[in-house]
Amino acid sequence: MSHTPNAPEETTPRHSRDGVTIERRFTEPGVHPFDAVEWEIRDAVIGDPGSPAFEQRGVEFPASWSQNATNIVAQKYFRGRLGSPERESSVGQMIGRVAGTIAGWGREGRYFATEDDAEAFSDELHHILLHQMAAFNSPVWFNVGFEERPQCSACFLLSVEDTMESILAWNTKEGLIFRGGSGSGINLSKIRSSKEQLSKGGYASGPVSFMRGADSWAGTIKSGARRVVRPRWSYSTSTIPTSSTSSGAKRARRRRRRAARRRLRYANRR
Repeated sequence: MSHTPNAPEETTPRHSRDGVTIERRFTEPGVHPFDAVEWEIRDAVIGDPGSPAFEQRGVEFPASWSQNATNIVAQKYFRGRLGSPERESSVGQMIGRVAGTIAGWGREGRYFATEDDAEAFSDELHHILLHQMAAFNSPVWFNVGFEERPQCSACFLLSVEDTMESILAWNTKEGLIFRGGSGSGINLSKIRSSKEQLSKGGYASGPVSFMRGADSWAGTIKSGARRVVRPRWSYSTSTIPTSSTSSGAKRARRRRRRAARRRLRYANRR
C-alpha cells in the first residue's frame, strides 16, 4: 500500500456561491483509489472449517485488511443473497455502493461547485473508507445504495402514550427500526403502573410487561437480513412501583427477608 500523506490542519471544504469546492488531500486526479492498492482473493470462513457458520469463498479484499476484517465484512455487510449473482464479493463493490451513492446525492443536490469537485469528493471518500481511516455505522453499510430510502441513523428516540394503539404503534416502529440495523430508546413513564385500575375493570399490565414483550420482539428481528445485537433502551422516570410480581420485585423481597432473618439471629445471640 502506498504511503498515506498526513492531512493538513485545515480540512474544511471551501464554499462558493455556486457550491462546495473540495481540495484533494489523499488522492490524485485521474487515479482511482482502488487502483492505488494491492488486492487479493481470500476465503471468508467463520467457525469450524468443516461445518462453518458462514462461508463465502473467493472474496476480494485489500491485502492490508486482516482476515478478521474479511470475515466480518463478508458476513455482515456484503449485500445480496448468498450464492446468487447479485451477492457482493468485493470490498470495492461495497465501498463503491456506499461512497458512490453519497457522491451521487451530492451531485443531484448540486452541492458541488464543479464536476471536478464532485469527483474529488468521491475519490477522497473512497480513499478514506478503503484505508480504514474512518467508517460508517452499520445501518449505512446495510442500506445505502441498496434500499430506495435508506435508514442511516444508528439510534432513534421514540415516544409512547398510555393507550393500546400507541403501544402497538411503538412496537411496529421499533420493529422497522431494528430491521434496518439501528437501535432505539423510549421513555415508558406515561404507561400506567400495574397497580392502577382500568376504567373497564381489572388492572393495567404495567410498563415492565410491555418492556418484556418489546425485548422478545426485538430478539426475533434480523437487521439487514442478518441477526445482530441491536441496542434498545427502555426507562421510566416514574417512582410508582410497576409490578409486585416482577422478577426484580421478587428478588428485592427475598433480600429483605434474608436481611430480617440475619437481624433476628443476631438479636437472639445477644
